[in-house]
This record gives sequence, C-alpha cells and structure tokens, in this order.
Amino acid sequence: MSDPRIVDVKLDERTILWRNADIEQERRVAIFDLLEGNVFKPVAEYDGGYAGPYKVMLGVEEGRLTVAIAATDDRELEQFVLPLAPFRRTVRDYFAICDSYYKAIRAATPAQIETIDMARRGIHNDAAEALKDRLAAKVEVDFDTARRLFTLICVLHIRG
Repeated sequence: MSDPRIVDVKLDERTILWRNADIEQERRVAIFDLLEGNVFKPVAEYDGGYAGPYKVMLGVEEGRLTVAIAATDDRELEQFVLPLAPFRRTVRDYFAICDSYYKAIRAATPAQIETIDMARRGIHNDAAEALKDRLAAKVEVDFDTARRLFTLICVLHIRG
C-alpha cells in the first residue's frame, strides 16, 4: 500500500547556526503545514515495496543539503545530498526580503506590508519551483511541499 507523504520531519540541530523568535516561528509553521499536507514520493524502490509514509531529516553539510529518508519504524531507506550552490542567491534574497517584511510589520502601513509580502511570496514561489526541479531525480514533491521544504532549508542557512 502506498502512502507517499512525510509524517515526521526534523532538522539536524547541529547545522542550525542561529535562531530568533521570527525564525523559530517560520520553522514551526513550515513543519506544521508540511505535516498537515504534503506529497513526498521517492523515486527509488525500497526493500519490501515500502512506499511511505516517511520520516525525513534535513541538514546542511559543506554547502549541500543532506536528506535522510526513513520508514516510520526508523529503518533508514535512503540518504542523498543536493548541491545548494544554485540556491545561494535566492536564499540571500529571501533573507533580505524577510528582514524587510519583519521590520515592516512593526512599523509600515498595510499597503507597504502587502507590497513587501508579495515580493517575499514571489521569491519563495520561484525557489519552490527550482527546488522541486532539483529534487525530481530523487523524490517527487508537489509545489506546496517544495515551498515548505525551502523554508526549512533557509532555517538551516541562517547565520547570526
């Protein structure tokens, strides 16, 4: 029986370099939304025909995303790395617009906040499409799953 979805996602705490309240909130919301609804279908066939659900651990090592996929009984199924160099500029742009957004929600007019939020969503959407394409060789994800995974990748990249 196939159940191609993530039921548990963790971030490798060793690779999270810095946190603040806004970052923690983004992480919590992304994980909550991801677990509420996602499509995560690895391309590989696993022993015994296992086809989900999955536990996923994300980390960053030497500029690459590490993705460890396990069965619900914690049996490791697969681990792969994804170069993050193509995302460096996008992550940097996303951080900059998020910083502007957080400052704006404290002091700007609703129209200014909406303009910044639209730009933030645009960058996020473009990044999600790029991530979805990059993951395609290893795992099929839908757009919303890719958006939430991109948010988690950003959390792993934040430096104080």
